Amino acid sequence: MKFYEYMAKEAFSKAGIPVPRGGVAGSPEEAARIAAEVGGPVAVKSQVLAGGRGKAGGIKFADTPDEARRVAAEILGMELKGFTVDRVLVEEKLQIDDEMYLGFAIDKAVRRPLLIASTEGGVNIEEVADKNIVKRHIDIAWGFKPYEAMQVAFSLGLSVGLARQFASIALKLFSIFREYDVELTEINPLVISGDRVIAADGRLNIDDDSLFRHKGLPTTEEGTEMERRISEIGLAYVELDGDIAVMANGAGITMATLDILKLYGGSPANFLDAGGGASMEPMAKALAMLVETKPKAVLINIFGGITRCDDVANALVKVKESMGLPMPVVVRLVGTNEEEGVEILRNNGLEAYQTLDEAARKVVEEANVSGNTG
Repeated sequence: MKFYEYMAKEAFSKAGIPVPRGGVAGSPEEAARIAAEVGGPVAVKSQVLAGGRGKAGGIKFADTPDEARRVAAEILGMELKGFTVDRVLVEEKLQIDDEMYLGFAIDKAVRRPLLIASTEGGVNIEEVADKNIVKRHIDIAWGFKPYEAMQVAFSLGLSVGLARQFASIALKLFSIFREYDVELTEINPLVISGDRVIAADGRLNIDDDSLFRHKGLPTTEEGTEMERRISEIGLAYVELDGDIAVMANGAGITMATLDILKLYGGSPANFLDAGGGASMEPMAKALAMLVETKPKAVLINIFGGITRCDDVANALVKVKESMGLPMPVVVRLVGTNEEEGVEILRNNGLEAYQTLDEAARKVVEEANVSGNTG
């Protein structure tokens, strides 16, 4: 599970890591109020689970509360890398004298936590030359000790005063890493501002398999609005950037369907994984949502096992009767109750194909026709 920046900083602050003063706002008025409380220039930062927010226009600065209100209004509601911004973090604008990187991750090759630090912050750590990175594996039984943190700080060339602050932050970040079963946490950049070292940004990703141990953690509504709506009915959905909507039952068959579409020149707009046992009702709701996305065509690929072909056919008919099918829908249907499902579709003016190859060719053809005439 990924935390928004403001959530990560709340965890950092609780552990004693210095963060900029500020708060999260869901409206321009709230942003102005927080800016007034800060009492100086502020950064207004979009809260989405994506990097590169600054370059995409998701981070702006304001000198007054009125200006904070204006820039918050510009950011809230904008589409940023597939996400709709519904919250902004308003916090003091820092004087930045220098930027560093500090993070902890799991090194799966050696099955140990790995500290990563660098004198080059504010950029992706993957882009930093190895000579400018300090790495240290940590024995989980022994832990991370203060003298080790100081060694890392001095390896970065920090003065004694800054090294002590860096070491304190590193020790506290590691305590978060252990307490929350973290896969990755990083401060990028970790800013030197005058004589202070401050976490200017924060990332915190927790192992999903450990969430049962952390019932009190806030949840992040990751994904677009449609992804969240479909997840609420128990199905998995991911938005892509093409024009053919895809529904299949199971992750493997879904990914294979996307590959076949690409092979024949199609471009998936999204994919809906109906899983191995979705009943007719949630399937009908999800199909209706697929239609709402207004693709040029829809491809449904079902290999019936626990999911019965007649349930899929009835779900599609229900959608057709309730809202119509304004775009071509191509169905490949084989498996449990296949004959019943095919007959239901045929009786309602829909055709079912037996092979994915046939269905994929047909849906790409239909999408191209729809694109030329639309």
